Amino acid sequence: MALNPSNSPGPDTEAADETAPVCVMVFNASDPSGASGLSADIATIASVGGHPLPVVTGAYARDTARIFEHFPFDDEAVAEQARAALEDVPVAAIKVGFAGSAGNLATIAEIASDYPDIPIVSYMPDLSWWEEDALEQYQDAFKELVLPQTSVLVGSHSTLWRWLLPDWSSSRSPTARDIAMAAEALEVPYVLVTGMPLPDQFVDNVLATAQSVLGSSKYEMFDASFTGAGDTLSAALTALVASGNDLGLATQEALEYLDRSLDSGFRPGMGHFIPDRMFWAQPEPEDEEADAASAPAADTDSDAKPIEGFVMPPHDTKH
Repeated sequence: MALNPSNSPGPDTEAADETAPVCVMVFNASDPSGASGLSADIATIASVGGHPLPVVTGAYARDTARIFEHFPFDDEAVAEQARAALEDVPVAAIKVGFAGSAGNLATIAEIASDYPDIPIVSYMPDLSWWEEDALEQYQDAFKELVLPQTSVLVGSHSTLWRWLLPDWSSSRSPTARDIAMAAEALEVPYVLVTGMPLPDQFVDNVLATAQSVLGSSKYEMFDASFTGAGDTLSAALTALVASGNDLGLATQEALEYLDRSLDSGFRPGMGHFIPDRMFWAQPEPEDEEADAASAPAADTDSDAKPIEGFVMPPHDTKH
C-alpha cells in the first residue's frame, strides 16, 4: 500500500491507532433521499465499526421511489478527493459503487492500480433507469477497467445476469457459478449474487467462484419494496473485509446485518422503504418501559423551564 511517509504516525499515536476503526474508502454518488449511495455507505460502515472515507462521484436528483437525474462529477475532482485521503490515511479496503461516468471509472481504476494491496469490493446496481447509450458505455468501462482489479463483485441475480451473460439462451436461469464463470473471464475471483428466486417466497444469496459455491444464505422475502439494500450489503461486506475477517465469515455477517436492517426498515417518504442501518441503536420496547419507570422526577428547581406556547419561528428572510 502506498503511503505518504511524512504522514506516518508518531510513537505517541501508535497505541491509539491499535483501537481505531479501520478506514474504508467508498466511491459513490450522493443521494439526497438518504436511501442509497454515499448516505447508505457512510451509515453502514460506521454501524459495523469502520471509518468511512466517502469520495463523491456525482449526485442524484431522486426521492425514495425513483431516480430523476444524475449529475456526474468531473474525473479530476474525483481523483483529487481520493488521492488527498489516500496519501494521509491507511485505507484497509475500497468499495466502488456508482461512479456516474466511464471517465470516473478510468480514474478509479488508475488510483486503484497505485494501491494493489487494498482489496476492492465492486457493486453493480440496477441502472435500468439510465439512458441505454450511457449505460452501455459505463458497463463496458467497468468490465475493462475496474473488474480486473476487483476482489469481490456484488450484485443482484437479475442485474449480473443481464450484464455478464447478455447472450444467455438456456431455458433455465443462470446459477451463481454461471455468473462467477463469466466474472472469472474478466479476472474477478469472487462473486456475491443476491436475490436468487427460490420457491415459497424465499431468495438465496450465494458467494461463489467459477469452481464452487463457497456459501449461501436463504432469507424470506419482505412484503415491502426497499431502496438501498445493495449499497448497504456491499458497504457492510467491504468494512468487514477491511477489519480482517475471512471472506466467508464477512459475507455471512454482512448478509445478517442487511437482513436485520431490512427487518427494521422504515418508510420516510411516500416511496419505498429503506433499511434502518442503525437498527441496533433503537431501544427495545421493554427497555423504553424500564427507562420510563426508573427515570427520576423532574427537577423543579432547574433554571431551564419549558416555554409555554413555543413555536419555532420561520426562517424567512426579513428585509
